[in-house]
Amino acid sequence: MFARMKLAGLAAAVFATAAAAQTPLKIASPNRGSWEGAIPEIGKQAGIFKKHGLDPEILYTSGGGETMQVVVSGAVDIGLSAGLAGAFGAFAKGAPIRIIGASSSGSREVFYYVPAKSPLQSLREANGKTLSYSTTGSSTHIGALKLVDEYGLRDVKLVATGDATATTTQTLTGQVDIGWSNGPFNLDRLESGEIRMIGRLSDSAHMRAQTIRVQIANAGALAAKPDVFRRYLKAYQETLDWMYVSPEALKIYMGIVSFPEASVRRTIAEFITKDSLQIDRVLGIPEAMQDAVQFRFINAPLTEAQLADLVRIDALK
Repeated sequence: MFARMKLAGLAAAVFATAAAAQTPLKIASPNRGSWEGAIPEIGKQAGIFKKHGLDPEILYTSGGGETMQVVVSGAVDIGLSAGLAGAFGAFAKGAPIRIIGASSSGSREVFYYVPAKSPLQSLREANGKTLSYSTTGSSTHIGALKLVDEYGLRDVKLVATGDATATTTQTLTGQVDIGWSNGPFNLDRLESGEIRMIGRLSDSAHMRAQTIRVQIANAGALAAKPDVFRRYLKAYQETLDWMYVSPEALKIYMGIVSFPEASVRRTIAEFITKDSLQIDRVLGIPEAMQDAVQFRFINAPLTEAQLADLVRIDALK
């Protein structure tokens, strides 16, 4: 009996030590339910982050602009899917953020839609209309500005509508003329004919060549515990690799969201391919910098020294 009690006590001590070894990590992710934004949650449920000694606590926000705010405040350690131009702007103003990885490149997943009864057939017909984006400084914000500029539109009102779900409500009730979305949101409505796609952010060759969203860290947290961020990036990459080969990953994701499975599979095949989620390089920085200046996110391009301070990807490898 004593031996069994001693063994049980030893096992309890081992489990307690393992639990204590899990480092808490606060992560902000916009748009709960998105495939990209679900990576930490999927990795946590699959035990991948635990394997790297991390215990993620995930806060969901309404867009990249709100994500930026909670990272700057120090309320979270890491923010996913922050708009690159917004990151330039915040850093130039002295915000304590650093870029630790790309989040999404190529703009394939963002599309624009109207209710089926709308007369609009293309974004090029958007003069005099309202065009939505999520939050100020987000990738959908810079994307909308860029498309309006490229198409030479002069009478379009841009409206911040929050996440994809909130935007759907506002678009279908006529509060805005043109909604934005990303797969798998609204793919079932496209399939049923309730809405029509009239454009994609990737219609812009300029945006197709860029990283539009990045992963940002609070600078103070990064300086205090760089090894935690290295482990985070390893766990994130391992989760990403696993999500594109394992049926179990799809099961976990389907337990998080309420989308039809057909919409999810279409998203992975057509809207968010694995290469678009690479984290090792921020693509198109010079072009993105020009956009940030043009649309007044920053007054002047960041210097090489500033960029080296902001982008910490290589230092964390």
